[in-house]
Formats: sequence, C-alpha cells, structure tokens
Amino acid sequence: MTASFGLDEYLERIQWRGAVRRNFDTLAGLLQAHMLNIPFENLDVLLGHPVRLDLESVQRKLVEARRGGYCFEHATLFAAMLESIGFEPVRHTARVVLMAPRTASPRTHMFLTVSVPEGTFVVDPGFGALAPRVPVPLVDGVPAAAAGETHWMVRDGPHWVLRAQVGDKPVDAWVSTLEAENLVDFELGNHYTSTHPNSAFVNRIMMRALTPRGRVSVMNRDVNVWRDGAVHTLRLADRTALRALLNEHFGFDLPQVENIRVPSIPEWGGAAGAVGST
Repeated sequence: MTASFGLDEYLERIQWRGAVRRNFDTLAGLLQAHMLNIPFENLDVLLGHPVRLDLESVQRKLVEARRGGYCFEHATLFAAMLESIGFEPVRHTARVVLMAPRTASPRTHMFLTVSVPEGTFVVDPGFGALAPRVPVPLVDGVPAAAAGETHWMVRDGPHWVLRAQVGDKPVDAWVSTLEAENLVDFELGNHYTSTHPNSAFVNRIMMRALTPRGRVSVMNRDVNVWRDGAVHTLRLADRTALRALLNEHFGFDLPQVENIRVPSIPEWGGAAGAVGST
C-alpha cells in the first residue's frame, strides 16, 4: 500500500516539522497534527460521490484537495504514512455502539493499533466527535487525556471497548475483537456506510474540525464552536451558510454543497435556489 505514498506531501499537509522516528512521541505528534489539519466530514456521501479507499484516491482527496473524510479514509491514509516511516500498524474493524447495542451494530468502523517500545496503542483519527487526540494504551482501564478529553480501553471477554468521558459519565464508543482485518473487509464496510439507506452517513451531515484553541462540530444544521473552554452554538440558515462554514473552519471550499441533498433536512432537498434562510 505504501509504494506510491507521498510522504513529503502528507507531512506538508499536516504541517509536520519535527523528526520522524519509530517511538511514541513521534506517533502521538503525528496523530495530533493529522487531526488538527485533516477534518472529519461525510460530504461526498451526501453529494452522491463514491468514497474510494485505494491509496491514490485517498491521497488525492485528503492531501491534494485538502478535504476531510471519515474513518476508512483517515485510517487508510494514516496507516500508509506510518508504514512509510517504519511503523507496523495493524488495521481493525469495530462495531460502533453509541446508538445501538453491539448485537445490532455492523463492523463499519476502521481504526489501528500500533506497537512502539513504550507499548501497544489504539490510534483512531477518524472517529469524528469522540476520536481520541492521543494514542490510547491497549491496557485495561489506563486513561489517555488531551485537551480536556479522556479515553481508555476496557477488556470485556474477547472484546475491547473504547470508552470516552462525556461530561460526567463514561460512554462506550465502539467494540472490537482486535482481529487483523483484510483490506476487502474495509471495502465492504465502506460500501454499507456510504450507500445503505439506513446508514447515518447517508442521512445527515456529520463533521468535526479541531483547532489549536478548541473544536467545531456539525450535525445537520446545528453547529457548536468550542473556543478556550467556551461554546458558541449556531444554526445554519441554508446551504450557502454551510459552504461559508467550510471555508471558515474546515479549510476548504466545496461549491457543490450549494446543491447538497440531506434526507434528514427535507427543506434542503432539490436545487439550491429553492432554499432560503429559515
């Protein structure tokens, strides 16, 4: 997968100026730089554009076009980068259990584990709103904290659970057996995620961008901007406002969103000219 990987272009994209060594500090620094500079977003799904996981396509979108993506794209890109500098990431699937029990959740999430001299860590740059900004130790109950966010892994029989502190309560994010998966398994999960009518990514806008002073999250028309510990909420008036938001907080312009169709926002259906401020 790394034969055609453009390491210099990637490091420039994430504004990495440090050394590249096979140790925890490099892994943690690269993860944070990746997440600060490449946002989470599912706009191609809503625009009807295929989400491709071959490395050339992922680099073209996330690096060259300076777009964001979701878990399959983030993890594919980050894993290829790690391999190109000597790490040996292992690719895994998980069942997201935020809204449904594990028995009702398909394997539609992709993340990595990476071993370094300091231990083995979970690395998950593409989980969106609850993505840990730092590698999480693959040790039962040992927390990893950054920017006021805390995550830890929990052993549950043959499964491992990523748990996050949300407000004053812990929340289970995903569950995995930590099997090393084949690339075709991610293609199947990606196909469901990007095309199935019951997929959340097909039905709503979901975006997150990290900033040095906080983060910005979007769920359909609702926007939360955290800055220096304070949160500002707003509601997008129309799709023109969505495009402006991308320019301001997500680092790219995408004229096609002026025509985006979002099933869970019926008043945004049809042509952009038919939608006014509400």
